[in-house]
Amino acid sequence: MKILIVGDGGRESALAMKLKDDPRITKMYFANGNATTDVLGKNIYQTEIIQLRDYAIKEQIDLTIVGPEAPLVGGIVDEFNNHGLRVFGPKARAARLEGSKAFSKKFMQTYDIKTAKAVVFDSYPEASEYLKTQDYPLVVKASGLAGGKGVVICEDHEEAEATIYDFMIRRIYGDAGIQVVVEEYLQGFEASIIAFSNGEKLFPCIPVKDYKKVGNGDRGANTGGMGSAAPSPQFRADHMDDFQKNILEPTIRGLKAENLQFKGFIFFGLMVTKKGCYLLEYNMRLGDPETQCIMALLENNLVDVISNCLDGKDIDLKFNDEKAVCLVMCSGGYPRTIETGFEIKGLDKAKNSQILFAGAALRGDKIVTTGGRVLNLVATGATFDEARKKVYADALPIQFDYGFYREDIGKF
Repeated sequence: MKILIVGDGGRESALAMKLKDDPRITKMYFANGNATTDVLGKNIYQTEIIQLRDYAIKEQIDLTIVGPEAPLVGGIVDEFNNHGLRVFGPKARAARLEGSKAFSKKFMQTYDIKTAKAVVFDSYPEASEYLKTQDYPLVVKASGLAGGKGVVICEDHEEAEATIYDFMIRRIYGDAGIQVVVEEYLQGFEASIIAFSNGEKLFPCIPVKDYKKVGNGDRGANTGGMGSAAPSPQFRADHMDDFQKNILEPTIRGLKAENLQFKGFIFFGLMVTKKGCYLLEYNMRLGDPETQCIMALLENNLVDVISNCLDGKDIDLKFNDEKAVCLVMCSGGYPRTIETGFEIKGLDKAKNSQILFAGAALRGDKIVTTGGRVLNLVATGATFDEARKKVYADALPIQFDYGFYREDIGKF
């Protein structure tokens, strides 16, 4: 088999590491890839959907797995399917559940999926007037794709007004913020559940804890994710029952009713409150850094699972009983202005964890930083404390200018 993985983050590195020992795979290609994938296969520096389609045809790619959201929303699966290429992911219509928070919120409301109360605005003056009548805190979301950063918990009216001005007028996230969702604030803890879809049914993985805030104790700006831990000890059996009854099952019904069935991944971003689970958002892909922990614990052969889903077959997911922790090391200034191009040193001294590069690339015989989230350290253990000790011991000798990381990943 020849495999093409689209994406260049830690998620794609985790997929590559999971696949690398499958004897059926003769070659892996990555668009654009990173320092991990450069060693495991061939990085191809193409991002346009048509270019990737033509490359897949030319190289006779047997299976394509799409990591990031933008190509899915852009219709990469539709284009590949139109040319007889086997690809795992939702078509553009289904990908709108991530590409438009306004669309997904309407979908949730229509199919009685348990979610926070919300109102969608296309008009800045109308949104501004609405904010004057609300209780705080509340949540303001850019409707479009904003790299995981277009969500702000506003503590007061002043902050909410500034946020919608930034999104809708200053357009700090471009067209993503032209439309906004103003949502009720829910108090509780977050959990991520990723499921495989075979076109008819959804098969959930273990729940994962994602650490979104940049600072210790969940303080500071939202990021793409500073670390993860699985399975989340906060997420109990009764929470899973609630999730399946009030979120998973009505989602399946809604997908069928709207003819949005697909074969790929779906991510449920949850808030668990005293009143149970609420759906905050859908992502129509694997999460990052949740994937890193899931792949570390998944016992199934990934090619078999994906192939069975593409063939419309049921799957039986199995995870080992260990705990997994993923620590993200970042460039200084992330998630705002960063500098890159710094050499990463001390990698040979990390003995206890799997190193998964993200914003890092090979430059000659050196590995240098190229993005905000530079690398992931992933370890498993009988307990979270054991896994934490491994990743933090390995983080100490790894150095690059202005690098930093959170110190409380896996502490809950």
